[in-house]
Amino acid sequence: MNLDLKPLTSIVIFCMITLTTATAQSPHQIALDKAAAAGFSGVTLVAQNGKITFEASTGKRRFETGEALQKTDIFELASVSKQFTAMIVMMLQERGKLQYDDPISQYVQVPYPNITIRHLLTHTSGLPDYQDIMDKHWDKTKVADNPAIIQYLNRYAPPALFAPNEKYEYSNTGYVLLASIAEKASGRDFIELCREWIFRPLQMTDTDIRTLEAKAQVKNFAAGHLKNEQGQYINANKFHASDYTVWLGNRKGPGRISSTAQDLLKWDQALYTQRLVSAKTLEQAFSPHKLNNGTVSNYGFGWDIQKDANGGRVVSHTGDNPGYKTIIVRLLDQQKTVIVLNNNAHETMDSLIADLVK
Repeated sequence: MNLDLKPLTSIVIFCMITLTTATAQSPHQIALDKAAAAGFSGVTLVAQNGKITFEASTGKRRFETGEALQKTDIFELASVSKQFTAMIVMMLQERGKLQYDDPISQYVQVPYPNITIRHLLTHTSGLPDYQDIMDKHWDKTKVADNPAIIQYLNRYAPPALFAPNEKYEYSNTGYVLLASIAEKASGRDFIELCREWIFRPLQMTDTDIRTLEAKAQVKNFAAGHLKNEQGQYINANKFHASDYTVWLGNRKGPGRISSTAQDLLKWDQALYTQRLVSAKTLEQAFSPHKLNNGTVSNYGFGWDIQKDANGGRVVSHTGDNPGYKTIIVRLLDQQKTVIVLNNNAHETMDSLIADLVK
């Protein structure tokens, strides 16, 4: 009896290909699939020596309309923006427009003496939280900017948290003042400085500091989402009273840059070169800061400083806005980069990052 083995052979080959594909699924994809199954929405990028080794999107650009998220979508970076503010200050220092140990009273007037620009950069100023002041006293039907924030710091003048350089305590207030100092030292608008000195030279074409109106005109802007009382994700801007990105929507320095994962990779790669500032200046940005008592704080100029499992240098920064969680991790000795942009403030973010940096 003659048997036709062609159909059987085809089935075997198909099964082998399917099995091989499943077996070859990357650990990064497995980690993202796990997060996605739990409800994570965002874009993930991993690169080695500047080359993308993994990039994917999952979830929704806008949950209300069901639009799928794309890898090229633009996200609010939240406090990841601080590294750009620090870079502007570093560039001004190299141009002789300011010095790190200048007292901030040379540039802005606030009722807190003996604070230097270096203290602002390293979160060692002891300044009170401007968001708390504005939350208590600001008319939230209006949109505040840096002059309004500085005015309220002077009007209400809550006590300093500690003496300058006594300890590290993360300070959004310090980075508001840094942007205002940059404007005073340069005679230029901070947003224009970012565009002219960083975004355009690095061809970060999707990156900007956008108003609420400008963001609404960007089709591929990934809205931040929070759950309502029914457990449904809705646009975070609808929680107006608690969404400081609306009523503090014109502030500069601590946040407000919006970007894509691929643009952040361009930024990451530029930091391995001297395109923006010298290697000596960059080394200061990635170095711990010494406190008054001789101990060190592991925060440089806009970067958290850590070690990986093998003792290699790691610099990173997270961001957290209503509806958003973001991070860039740079494993310097490995030249590995991990970028995660999340637009539904999801609780799986930390575990996903831990899997991606392995």
